[in-house]
Amino acid sequence: MNKEGLISVIIAVYNINEYIARCVESVMAQTYGNLEIILVDDGSTDGSGQICDDYARRDQRIKVVHKQNGGLSDARNAGVAASTGAYIGYVDGDDYIDPEMYEALITALTAQQAQVAVCRFRQMGEGAENQDTTGETAVFSREEALEIYICGHPRYQIFPCVWSKLFAREVVQGIQFAVGKSSEDIMYTTEVFSRIERCAYLDIPYYNYIVDRQGSIMNQKIGERRFACEIPIWREQADFLKEQGMEELAKKSRYYFYRKMLFYYIDFREAGQKEFARRLSALLRREKAEIKAVYANDWTAFGDRVRMRVMLASPGFYYRIVKLYDKYLIPLRQAKQKGQ
Repeated sequence: MNKEGLISVIIAVYNINEYIARCVESVMAQTYGNLEIILVDDGSTDGSGQICDDYARRDQRIKVVHKQNGGLSDARNAGVAASTGAYIGYVDGDDYIDPEMYEALITALTAQQAQVAVCRFRQMGEGAENQDTTGETAVFSREEALEIYICGHPRYQIFPCVWSKLFAREVVQGIQFAVGKSSEDIMYTTEVFSRIERCAYLDIPYYNYIVDRQGSIMNQKIGERRFACEIPIWREQADFLKEQGMEELAKKSRYYFYRKMLFYYIDFREAGQKEFARRLSALLRREKAEIKAVYANDWTAFGDRVRMRVMLASPGFYYRIVKLYDKYLIPLRQAKQKGQ
């Protein structure tokens, strides 16, 4: 292996014997061959660990780490500790990647003298959404990348997920995934992006994300997960940015946090999780003064200010208004667009 251009690909494995072969073989088939593939068996009980060992005997680039079950974050941390590459990538064991992914990412990263490269991903399975891509390559400064990451962008897809990215080792050194929590990618990506100088972006979907696997972390106890993990981590993001002296971005992080809470409320009502919906509306009302201060910034959208005022005044009325909008106005708008 050429250590100078070596990519360490970390794959956490836990009870996914139906999926792991597809994942590992997609990494083995990369057109960029200078890989170190680290399979971290996180205490699997379904034979996944044995499958990992079988692949290690087939391909000398594969290294297997067996450990007691500690969760996704702990497995990823163990994988990084065992890695030796100049670049770090992550693939979830139930997903798979296109053959050109790492060649495209490292080519963009080195050509643009960036410290992280990001590609789009396509959703696979039941509930997958179709997405338009341009094939465009773009380069962003740290501030631009953080702005897109925190605020979103209609054209560029930079999400928290670490598996759509390739990192230069120096910018991830010392950063750990928070053990025992889900949504761990949010702070990991925030911290990494705060260290970079440049980000290369490829508007091409090279990563295949499985959206419908029953039993995955994302499908389990969504209400509990959001209150226990997501909400505290989104708050932590804003606090971190403020500590780093990025005051404006910290305010925008708060704004988008409260904006997400409106979507969470609708999700809870749609799922019949009335207790979580009640807790969320109570949270927003307790923080009414801070919300008003955040929403007073001139970059906040008028529609968002209206929606938040309605929510704070009457959560039930807000829900009914959203349902009417979804039922009548959205189809009308879509029909109008088709007729143009």
